[in-house]
Amino acid sequence: MSETVRTHARVRASELVGRNWLNTGGKSLDLEALRGKIVLLDFWTFCCINCLHVLDELRPLEEQYSDVLVTVGVHSPKFEHEADPVALAAAVERYEIHHPVLDDPELDTWKAYTARAWPTLVVIDPEGYIVAHLSGEGHADGLAVLIPELIAEHEAKGTLHRGSGPYVAPEATSGTLRFPGKALFLPPGRGSTAVAGTSDAGSSPDAAAKGSWLVTDTGHHRLVELGTDFTTVLATFGSGTKGHADGPAAGDDATARFNEPQGLVLLPEDVAAKAGYDVVIADSVNHRLRGLSLSSGKASTLAGNGIQRLLETGPARVDEEAAGFTGRLGGHPLEVSLSSPWDVVWSRKLNAVVVAMAGTHQIFSFDPLTGAVSIVAGNGLEGLLDGPAHEAWFAQSSGLAEDADGNIWVADSETSAIRKLVVGEEGSVTVESAVGKGLFDFGFRDGPAAEARLQHPLGVTVLPDGSVAIADTYNGAVRRYDPASGTVSTLARGLAEPSDVIVDHTQSAGSEPLLVVVEANKHQLVYVPIPKEAQQVDEGASQTQRPKSPVASGPLELTVRFTAPTGQKLDDRWGDPTQLKISSTPPELLVSGGGTSVGLLRTLELSPDVPEGVLHITARAAACDGPETEDGEIPDHAACHLYQQDWGIPVVLQADGDTELVLDLRGMD
Repeated sequence: MSETVRTHARVRASELVGRNWLNTGGKSLDLEALRGKIVLLDFWTFCCINCLHVLDELRPLEEQYSDVLVTVGVHSPKFEHEADPVALAAAVERYEIHHPVLDDPELDTWKAYTARAWPTLVVIDPEGYIVAHLSGEGHADGLAVLIPELIAEHEAKGTLHRGSGPYVAPEATSGTLRFPGKALFLPPGRGSTAVAGTSDAGSSPDAAAKGSWLVTDTGHHRLVELGTDFTTVLATFGSGTKGHADGPAAGDDATARFNEPQGLVLLPEDVAAKAGYDVVIADSVNHRLRGLSLSSGKASTLAGNGIQRLLETGPARVDEEAAGFTGRLGGHPLEVSLSSPWDVVWSRKLNAVVVAMAGTHQIFSFDPLTGAVSIVAGNGLEGLLDGPAHEAWFAQSSGLAEDADGNIWVADSETSAIRKLVVGEEGSVTVESAVGKGLFDFGFRDGPAAEARLQHPLGVTVLPDGSVAIADTYNGAVRRYDPASGTVSTLARGLAEPSDVIVDHTQSAGSEPLLVVVEANKHQLVYVPIPKEAQQVDEGASQTQRPKSPVASGPLELTVRFTAPTGQKLDDRWGDPTQLKISSTPPELLVSGGGTSVGLLRTLELSPDVPEGVLHITARAAACDGPETEDGEIPDHAACHLYQQDWGIPVVLQADGDTELVLDLRGMD
């Protein structure tokens, strides 16, 4: 029989220690105050797309069990900027987090619960004991089984206390826009100012002659068309209510719904005329691509079934090289699963919309005329690895731009990197890196690109001289990469989480081209001049500061623990449904044991000549709904679930270090 994900030993939960509490009305919480409740600790950091997925996974459970379940977000930052309490408060508001959040900038509570990855979930029973330890996303179904089990057990014991929780809503801080994501210039004749009933402020010939700006008003779940003064609202699209619905999108009578829309692209006029819509929108939390006709004001769904894509569907099959699939995905575009599309751009060479699929660390494409959805680059593993498209690794790609040669520049946020898709005339794609070193390397440093550092960039655009402007989000800056000289410089500083940057050629604010910056945390668009002389900044390079695990050189026994939840069974119909992929930084750290193979046990050999490094470990397991008997056959049409987690484990080698490393994908014993 499948077991629920429960610990077999009673381990007392550690106290919750941090700098401050949010969403509690100024009160501090401790475990004693939470006694009698089922407590779900969610270790997260606001840069992490997987953490944002978990926030949405947990919402139905929080609502269903609001009288017995208290979720506590433990914010343990990866990047330096995320340790800023003002930035954290903005993130809690932006992502509509309706539970208490502990600010844990020194990782005190993270270390106390031996968290090793974002996200990590820990379940504490009403008596204060740990009963589950879960890594990654996709655990909502298992929690939906575990929570009723805990309710029944502790109601019988008299240790469950029903009633309201400690959440207190903060005051909202936004105006017309709320945490805008991306922006798009609509040239004269392409905007909506001629559409009757769409203008909120009255259109004028002057406004139509200048063009307008279409902005994803992400926090309000809609799009807003602004005049070139960035204050005049010409039109709105979407009802402003979170959700998914097609139909009329313009003005006060809109019924169409979006859910945290992000990137958007204006199709070429000939393509738009054939497709029947003008703008393609990355509707991130809906896991869909949407279309918007500016002439009719109607929204439609173009691709995506609304179910989050978890890499391949079906069993966790492994090939010799674990190379990812690139090419067209089968089926109707509305039957394909997507995962947090974050930005879109039109590719002249591919004759398609290119999509930054942040949730699976891949680059997709969508053909508006045929509906074909394809994987262009990335095998789904998170990190920084160049080469042929199907072998490349990305990390939460969030911004796209096409250059004059038809190549696609990518803001790869979690590696703080700028990447380039070199697109051949025949459509072949090779991935190169211009700036960035790895998942845990960031900073604020100009100079030669190999030494330069960014911090979680979300936007990118190509300047008139062929250089690349970067919305360096967590540094609050606009940076510039010059491919000709191979150097990085700074164009502007002092911005509040810039999430996009676009070149403005309208001369609305003078004769020289300007940059338009989406300043997300100030809820506005601003013009920024392109300086004649860029700044040179060196505030250093940093690495994410996490505890290093002491290990001995020589053999290291790795165990990844996984227990299928009640009602699920490991899918062994095609062999072992589990998989490990292991590598290291530097590569010399790992003498043997690297690569990809089935199973969750592996013997690694660590070099005595490398003092420290990082072990990169990806674990997968596939389980399907089926009979709760050891020899029960899984039904042919059973729903299947792919569990995956990527770990970057910093290690330091010492003579008395550990010879075993145990990680939890799902559960403890």
